[in-house]
Amino acid sequence: MLDDRPIAAIATAPGKGAIGVVRLSSPSLTALDAVVDAVIGRKLLPRQAHYGPFRAADGGAIDMGLALLFPAPASYTGEHVLELQGHGGPVVQRMLLARVLEAGREHGLRLAEPGEFTERAFLNDKLDLAQAEAVADLIEASTEQAARSATRSLSGVFSGRIDSLAERLLELRMLVEATLDFPEEEIEFLESANALPRLAAIEADLDAVLATARQGALLREGLTVALVGAPNVGKSSLLNALAGAEVAIVTPIAGTTRDRVRERIAIDGVPLNLVDTAGLRDTDDPVERIGIERTWAEIEQADVVLHLVAAGDDLEAAAQIGVAAGAGTAPEVAAGVRDQALWEAISRRAPARAARLVVINKIDLTGLSPGEYRAGADAEADAGAVVGVRLSAKTGAGIDALRQTLLAIAGYQPGAEDIFAARGRHLEALREARAHIERACERGRQGDTALDLFAEELRLAHAALGRITGAVTADDLLGVIFSRFCIGK
Repeated sequence: MLDDRPIAAIATAPGKGAIGVVRLSSPSLTALDAVVDAVIGRKLLPRQAHYGPFRAADGGAIDMGLALLFPAPASYTGEHVLELQGHGGPVVQRMLLARVLEAGREHGLRLAEPGEFTERAFLNDKLDLAQAEAVADLIEASTEQAARSATRSLSGVFSGRIDSLAERLLELRMLVEATLDFPEEEIEFLESANALPRLAAIEADLDAVLATARQGALLREGLTVALVGAPNVGKSSLLNALAGAEVAIVTPIAGTTRDRVRERIAIDGVPLNLVDTAGLRDTDDPVERIGIERTWAEIEQADVVLHLVAAGDDLEAAAQIGVAAGAGTAPEVAAGVRDQALWEAISRRAPARAARLVVINKIDLTGLSPGEYRAGADAEADAGAVVGVRLSAKTGAGIDALRQTLLAIAGYQPGAEDIFAARGRHLEALREARAHIERACERGRQGDTALDLFAEELRLAHAALGRITGAVTADDLLGVIFSRFCIGK
């Protein structure tokens, strides 16, 4: 059951700042009136800023600031909202919050849970669920593009496209279910209502939404790229080159990296989570063995496994192996490596969805040219196939080619202005809706299939779309979503 007692919290980020905000929300004005009376000492006019002292219990001033009252329903939560905007010192903010809770305690005022203000906005139809999640995405955005995509979702772009698809499905469902009492007309109905072409059009539009949602999820979450390979092939040097900073220790001594080193970077606004790992080899060193086990764990969780090898005289001959890599929707890349057993071991441990890319490092020690390359007997025939990248982490030659290859693996399309923020659960729901639409099409094409099975697939597709915006939402899902928000939002 929803605890609808009045709530209060500090709504600004922890730490020092110019301004700090204590926010209150209540279904009734009683608790807010008590706080205003005790802390402000005068009546507040709606949506007008009132400057003055915030009073302690003994009448002394805790701080000087602005008080604003937003009566329901014209507020963020849809309830009555009071904001006290003072100076941003953490001590004074805690003092003010304690005073507010004390003044409203007899009216049930309590400290808000994480995300509870936004949850109340959702429950009071101020935001749908996708918009509510976009609030958190906007706060957590790590790049400008991620922030812009979150803003588009918050403004309702994503929700609008989902609602349009859901409305078209609902209209088709209504036609189908109105015909269920006349089984002799089932086949005629599908033809006369133009049901299958309409459903095919919905499926095509859903595919477009799914493609854009993948881009939004990429901007929000980024790709996890594990840098792996034998010792001393330049993994730490490559991490530093991509990060543009000395974040990992580099020495000529094999086994320098004993544990994972993580760094988050952005390429054209796409976040990448780079993980430098311990070199893979047989060793009797117990500490190094622990690092190698952690390397395998990173391989099993990676979106991209970037396998480094050092350039050598036998490189081009080894490239003839042409080991195929990649799976699912990720672009397939291939390269020959001198340590075939290590490559095969990495391929076995990497998840099926992960792309595997071989990078030939240290070309500054050879006559190899930087950039993308193709190898193997079919390279000339398949002129567009990128099978690896040659570079020098030391000189920077080929680093830009690697960046572009990683963007291609991510499926990122630069310059797209219609991207909206999306999450894993949104992608899952879209894929589920698409699967039900596909099955509905199959039912409709079978002349002896009952119309009620066709209708059921439409219902399931409609429900899957409803979970995105919260039209169909379980209470436990709401708990998971809003518990990840910061307190005060």
